[in-house]
Amino acid sequence: MATDIRLKEGLPELTRRLVETYTEVGTTHHLGHCPLPNYETIIAATEDLKEVLYPGYRRRNRLHLGNVAYHVGDLIDHLHDRLTMQIARACCHGAGKNISCDARQREEFESLGQAKTMAFLEQLPDLRKVLALDVQAAYDGDPACKSLDEVIFCYPGLEAVTVYRLAHLLHQLDVPLIPRMMTEWAHSRTGIDIHPGARIGKHFFIDHGTGVVIGETTEIGEWVKLYQGVTLGALSFPTDADGNLVRDRKRHPTIEDNVVIYANATVLGGETVIGHDSVIGSSAWITQSVAPNTTVILEKPKMQMRNGQSEEF
Repeated sequence: MATDIRLKEGLPELTRRLVETYTEVGTTHHLGHCPLPNYETIIAATEDLKEVLYPGYRRRNRLHLGNVAYHVGDLIDHLHDRLTMQIARACCHGAGKNISCDARQREEFESLGQAKTMAFLEQLPDLRKVLALDVQAAYDGDPACKSLDEVIFCYPGLEAVTVYRLAHLLHQLDVPLIPRMMTEWAHSRTGIDIHPGARIGKHFFIDHGTGVVIGETTEIGEWVKLYQGVTLGALSFPTDADGNLVRDRKRHPTIEDNVVIYANATVLGGETVIGHDSVIGSSAWITQSVAPNTTVILEKPKMQMRNGQSEEF
């Protein structure tokens, strides 16, 4: 393909105009500051973490008790180094360091990053036990499922919940940015949006999953099952006297133990509680609390088909 050199002569001027906007619009660049966490590194670390949590299912085959310790040890060593650096960067940013850190500050943040990394990695053995219950919940809750292996290989709900549970551990350790980077990556892969701040109990199952939204201050008990399209969201966003959103308050509902919420149901509000052992039917819209052992369903709608005459079903 022939290239007209004259058309390219305008590129330096275009570059100048773009760079000029970096000073005009100062809120959408990160230049001259301490480095931010690297997105690709965070995702690679997340994949390594899934390899540790589910050995033999992903990148490395033919693992057995004779060689798995070496494989996992190598992964953990790399995770320690990568996460230490990335968490240090995130903490630097979270502390409001908007200039390049000096050597002493970098050392302080790296020490903090290592401490948080070790606190995170120490929780992985217990996390595996929790995830085993989530896998079992998927198998128990779906008659189409033939094995636990099928859940680990094929179920987007488990993928999203696995990444959420990892991100939630980091969120509890007050690590900025990285938990949201992880859960938004899982959101893009699965269509399931779980904020890392949500609190979710054991034996949790999301069936099908596409379109599920679980907000930041949601609390979910144990043995809960959600279907596709369920929203656990905020009813409203209160503002202060200056019109700014009020943050750090409970905005999302509480779902108690043994609740089932069917497809496309919406439950909103920080004061809304769905009592234990309740069932919320498809497409229900709930903005007030539901007592335990309650079934909520919509009345059957009327469907009409017109072909010269009207018929109701």
